[in-house]
Amino acid sequence: MLLLRSRPFDWTSRFGALGALVGTGFLFACAPALADPSPALDRFSFSVGGYNADPKFNASVGTAYGSLQTGDIKPGRVTMPRITADVLLGDSQGISFDYYQYKRDYFGQVESNNSFGSFGTLNALGNASVNTKLDFAKLSCKWWIGSGNTVFGLGAGAAYYRATLGTSANVVVNGQIGTLSESSSDNAIAPLLEIGVRHAITPDLRLFADASGVWKNGGRFHGNIYNASAGVEWFPVKNVGLVLAYGVTNIDLTRSSNDAVDTRLKVKLQGPSAFPFSRHGSEPAHC
Repeated sequence: MLLLRSRPFDWTSRFGALGALVGTGFLFACAPALADPSPALDRFSFSVGGYNADPKFNASVGTAYGSLQTGDIKPGRVTMPRITADVLLGDSQGISFDYYQYKRDYFGQVESNNSFGSFGTLNALGNASVNTKLDFAKLSCKWWIGSGNTVFGLGAGAAYYRATLGTSANVVVNGQIGTLSESSSDNAIAPLLEIGVRHAITPDLRLFADASGVWKNGGRFHGNIYNASAGVEWFPVKNVGLVLAYGVTNIDLTRSSNDAVDTRLKVKLQGPSAFPFSRHGSEPAHC
């Protein structure tokens, strides 16, 4: 992962529209101050790379006859593309952006009611596959409290997420053997809250921890997404650094249906990450 900073995905038009709308509002809300920022903060940072995690997911795909359920599955490590950006306006207010995509396919041999279970008159047997994809983007305005080597951050904004879940399986429906293929996809915008802390041990060694939560109640597509990470930034030379971090993400989304059983996706991602980055300049940003 490459991070460009100055000190003190399979994209769709939906992401662009969300960024333009929310970002414009935050630019007016985040009025810049004139004092020098904390040495724990960057004027600008940008990173593009991958997050290697060990996922565990549990999916339930609704059909007209019942639901196909995977139970808890650990399909093995996965690397997710991720983009982050932070801009500091003045000394204590800024804008933060984050995007990642989780995509995973599962295929396996199952018995009648073993891995996928049954619901009502629906029974699965033989081969079955489950396909999952989640796009997540958030944009928030952050306020940093403190001016010394340690600062605490509070953030509020909006998140956009889109989940796609599909399955294909050999099934028995009302005594008839056949192949059932179902796919469900939906998107939503939900409120976001963030907290964080930054500490500069020296100008070339910093610690950080961040946590954020997204939740949406009501509506056809609802649920919650929580992220937390902690790590260290180290600059062995003037403009080249290394980040070591550990992150945890919990995803629980439900798509309700009037004609079929609800579709639900639960994913837990956790694992370490390490990536190089560079820094440039130290002049304040201006609006």
